[in-house]
Amino acid sequence: MNQNKICYRVKILPITCLALIVLLIVFMSSCSSAPKNPGDIEILRSQAEAWLESANKEAGKGNFQNALSILNETLRYATLADDSSLIIRVSLSRGNVLYSLGRADEAFTQLNHAIAEAERFKDAELISISKIYLARVNLISEKLPAGAVLEEAKRESANLKNNRLYTAFSWQAIGLAHRSLGEYSEAEAAFRRSLEIHERDRYLENASYDWYTIASIRSLAGNAQGALLALESSIALDRRIENSWGLAASYRAMGDIYRRAGRQNEAAQAYRRARSIYAAMGNNNEIAEIDKRLGVE
Repeated sequence: MNQNKICYRVKILPITCLALIVLLIVFMSSCSSAPKNPGDIEILRSQAEAWLESANKEAGKGNFQNALSILNETLRYATLADDSSLIIRVSLSRGNVLYSLGRADEAFTQLNHAIAEAERFKDAELISISKIYLARVNLISEKLPAGAVLEEAKRESANLKNNRLYTAFSWQAIGLAHRSLGEYSEAEAAFRRSLEIHERDRYLENASYDWYTIASIRSLAGNAQGALLALESSIALDRRIENSWGLAASYRAMGDIYRRAGRQNEAAQAYRRARSIYAAMGNNNEIAEIDKRLGVE
C-alpha cells in the first residue's frame, strides 16, 4: 500500500482551542508516512526471501559452508512464519548444499522433506520441482539409472509453468541425464535451453555453470576446441561476478582438456592459474589435486 499521501494546506477558521487541537491530531495522522497497520509488514518472510537469494548466490560461487549457515537461519524464519512455500524452497537449497558438502544422508533427508511438505501444501509446481531436485541428486549419486531420471524430469517439468528458474533447473536435470546416456547433442540442447533463461534473466552464476557443463559435454563428445570455447564463456562470466570457485574449476577443466590433447605447456599454464586461485582461497584439498596433475610431489 502506498503510504506517501499528499498533505493539503487547510485554511483554519476561528475555532476553539480544543477543536483546533483535535483538527491538528486528525490532520497529522492522515498525513503520516508510517504504516497504518505495522502487522501487515511481513518481516520474517521478506528477510527469509532475501537470505534465500543470498544463500543461493553463495552456493553458486562454491561458498557452500557460508551458504548453509545462511540457509539454517532462513529455515528458522520460514518455520516461524509457518510459510510452506518458503520451507520447501529453503529445504531444496539446503539439500543441494548439503550434498555438495559431502553430507549425502542429510541431503536426501532434506529433499524428501521438501517433497512431503509440497504434497501436504498441495502445490503441483513445488511437488514437481522437488521431485526433479531429488532425481538430479539420485543421478549424480548413481542411485537411479539415467533413463529413469530423464523420464521423471521430463514428466514433472510439464507442471513447471510459472517459475522460469524451475524450468531452467529441469532442463539442467534433463541435460545431465542425456549426458550420462551418451546422448551429447541432446544434452547440449537441454543446457542451452537452461542457458537462455539464465542469461536473459541475468542469473550469471547459473549461466556460468551452464557453460561449464556444456564444456564437459563437448569434451566427452570429442570436441576439445568447442569445450575450450565454452570454458572461456564460463570464465568470462565468473570473472565478471568475481566467482573464484567457478574460475578455478574452469581453469582446472581447461588443463584437463589440454592435457588429453597432448598440449602439455598449455595444460600446465591452466593448472597453475587454477592453483593460484585455490591458494588465494585457502583451499588445500584442491591445491593437492592440482599438484597431482602438475606432477608435484
